[in-house]
Order: sequence, then structure tokens, then C-alpha cells
Amino acid sequence: MSGTFVGMPAFPKAAREAVNDPTLRGNLRHATHTIRAKRAKAVAEVSDWAELREAGKQIKDHTLRRLDRYLVQLEESVTAAGGTVHWATDADEANRIVTRLVQETGESEVVKVKSMATQEIGLNEALEAAGIRAYETDLAELIVQLGDDRPSHILVPAIHRNRGEIRDIFRREMGEWGRAAPEGLTDTPAELAEAARLHLREKFLRAKVGVSGANFMVAETGTLVVVESEGNGRMCLTLPETLISVVGIEKIVPTWRDLEVFLQTLPRSSTAERMNPYTSTWTGTTDGDGPQTFHLVLLDNGRTDTLADEVGRQALRCIRCSACLNVCPVYERAGGHAYGSVYPGPIGAILSPQLRGTASEIDASLPYASSLCGACYEVCPVAIDIPEVLVHLRERVVEGGPVVREGNKVVLKPAKGHAAERAAMRAARWAFGRPGVLRTGQRLASRTRRVHPRTLPGPGRAWSAGRDLPAVPAEPFRDWWQRTNGGEKDAR
Repeated sequence: MSGTFVGMPAFPKAAREAVNDPTLRGNLRHATHTIRAKRAKAVAEVSDWAELREAGKQIKDHTLRRLDRYLVQLEESVTAAGGTVHWATDADEANRIVTRLVQETGESEVVKVKSMATQEIGLNEALEAAGIRAYETDLAELIVQLGDDRPSHILVPAIHRNRGEIRDIFRREMGEWGRAAPEGLTDTPAELAEAARLHLREKFLRAKVGVSGANFMVAETGTLVVVESEGNGRMCLTLPETLISVVGIEKIVPTWRDLEVFLQTLPRSSTAERMNPYTSTWTGTTDGDGPQTFHLVLLDNGRTDTLADEVGRQALRCIRCSACLNVCPVYERAGGHAYGSVYPGPIGAILSPQLRGTASEIDASLPYASSLCGACYEVCPVAIDIPEVLVHLRERVVEGGPVVREGNKVVLKPAKGHAAERAAMRAARWAFGRPGVLRTGQRLASRTRRVHPRTLPGPGRAWSAGRDLPAVPAEPFRDWWQRTNGGEKDAR
């Protein structure tokens, strides 16, 4: 997987810099709290939300267990409807395919629907290297592109920017990319949106090639689905003569009927709406209506490796709603850039290390970018147990062990810097397996508790700098139980 932000440090260092930026923290706090409150209200309106959540989980798990079958069915359905299917093992292959398809049209520019998959593979950069300019048309993605920035949120990529910053970006950069911002542009939302609409309209009407992702693919019919709030996606999907969609293989659902569940849970979990303002579906090509050439690029890029992990594969259920980001106390303070990936927040902390592996310093640090509070699991509309996967990946980082990489079974070596942690865990395992040793240690800790330090020495100093060490009780539980006969003497 490409998509690592070049030069990014490990999460702890990047997060430390982010939390010292008061403007960033203010922007994040305002945005996440607002979205969080609206989502809670929208979800509360649905009496069978728990049942919908479970249904989404079951559909996704069923599909992942039979992914090979449904992908073949999807290819057959898309081909029968007039489309062409391409298979991409990794980011490089996907970029080569898309670049070649654009070059075959003779065009030198494309308009894009917001797509996490194309960001993951670095498609814009690959097209630029081939002399093809890609124009982002989602408002937030446009802000990021004009500002030479990086997305920091799955749903709202420019969540780290406030209105004043956006106004300045539009004034400074729009003219270099096309139609300039209007004179006297202010930071009112209506004026900013109008400036973006005028800027993009000429690109929609001129572009001959559109590039998209998809929220869902229906194996039964070969239908692709994009849900969005602005209408830019509808323009990109219908006006160009050629449409190229790059979609992760996990986005498939078996039948049209399965969409019913996700078209209820996704909008409420993401934008806190009862339904998306724009839900676009297309099946192959139709004479005289919409793009006359359709290509679907099915992207693996580490997904098959992730599927081989019985615990970690649940991350592939993700429908990219971003609800986990909006409730995460770590994301709220550190922001999305600290994760060093196009997938930030709790889902990024478990998805990126699986798609990319844990060999790099930043990927090895991501499973630790969490307090394990569990809020992410509570709001996930497909019940991904993110804390469970985080702990699983932490074990992989510390202990190493067998994994699947690029389709091959390999044995990872333990990551550097965790020797003390491994030693402590092994000592704990040895003690817990010997009741006499454990009992003696508990009694010794209780009798020496008055001289225990308030902070930990050495590497433990970072942990205890922001926490109080738990006080050791005056006597171990076992001794208290024997002395009081299970509490009966104290009760008298």
C-alpha cells in the first residue's frame, strides 16, 4: 500500500506536535462535537438500530467469507452490462491501469469524485507524473488540493481548516487551477460554496473522463453505488464520456436487497442524515445516457492479506462512515495528519498497519494510538471491535509471529524498542502461572506500599507523567477473604 505521508514521524511524535496547535484543536473539537451530537440524534430516531447494525455485520462477514465467489459474479455482471473489469494487485498496478486508460482517450485531465481508494494508491500523483491533471470536485477535497494539503478526516477531509483559512486558500489558489475566486470573497459558508460551484462548473462541462470510487458494488447486478451530499459526484458520474472507478474488493455486497441496510446506517452514521441527498447507482453503460465507456478497477493492495487474519479481517467491514473518528478522544486532540495515512482515527489505526504491514516506524506505532476506551466500537454501524483488533496488532508488533504478506506466509520479527515490554509480560505470565509466587509478591507489595514511588522510572516515566499510579491495598484480596471469611465478619 502506498499512501504513507512521506517523511511523517511515528504517531507519538506527530501527535505531540498536533496537540500543541491551539487552532487545530479548536477546529477539531468544534467539528467532531457537532457531528457527534447530530449523529446521536439521527440514530436515536431508529427503533431497530441495533438490529440494523447486526444485519450489516452479518452481511459483511458473509460476503468476506465468500469473497472469491462474489467477485467473480461481479465481474460477470459488470461485463454483461457493457463495462470492463480490471484487477489490480497493488497500488502501482492500479495506477498503471488508470493512467493507461486515460491516455487511451487522448485526454490530459480528469474530474474526480471523492475516493479513499484513489488517495490510498496515490493516483493523483501518478497521473500528474504522466502529464494528466486530476481535479478534485468534492468541496473538502478541493480545499485540500488547492491548499497543497493532506486530508485529515474520512468524511470531512478539510476538518482541520476553519472558514477564514478556506477563504484565504480560495483567494490565493483558485486562479491557478481555473476560475478565480470572486472579488471580495468573505468567509460566509454560502459565499465559499458558491465560489467552489462556479470554479468547478467549467470543469464538469469540459471533462471527458471521470474517476470515482464506490461505496458499494452489487455482485448480483454489477451495480456500483456512490452516496454523497453535494451533487458533485452526480456530475462526475454522468457527464464525462469515460468513467473509471477504482474500488477496494471489500466494498462488494451480494444482492441489491442488501443495500437497504447500509443505505439506512451509512447516512445516519456519517452525515447524521436520514438519507443521502445524492445516491447514484449505475450498471455498465447505456446507449445515449451517461458515460459510454465504463471501466472498473478492482483493488486488492493488502486486502487479501488482511482477510487471512481471523481477528483483523473485521476491519474490512468498514463502510467509511467516520463515526469512530468523531467520538475518539485521541483523534479529537491529535487530528488526522498524525496517523500518517489517508485512513486516520481508530479505523486507520487498525486498517493501515494491516494493508501496509507493521515494518515502518509509523505503522508499528498506530495500534498504540488509542486509549482503548471502546467508544469507537459503540458507534460503529457494522460492529467492528476496534479495541480487540488494536490489542491484537499490539501483540503482533511486540511479539512478531506468522502473518500473510503479498499472499505469502511470513514470520515477523518483534519490533525494536519493546524489549522491556516483552520481558514484563513474560515475567507476569511466569508469576500468574505460580500461585505461591503470586501470593508472596502481593504480600510483599502490600507491606512495602509506603515506600512505593509516585511515578515510574525509566521508560515508564512517560506513562505515569499523566496518570496516578494505582495505590496498592493494605492487604491482598486473598488475605482479606481468609481473614473476614468472605466478608461475613466485616458485615457483622
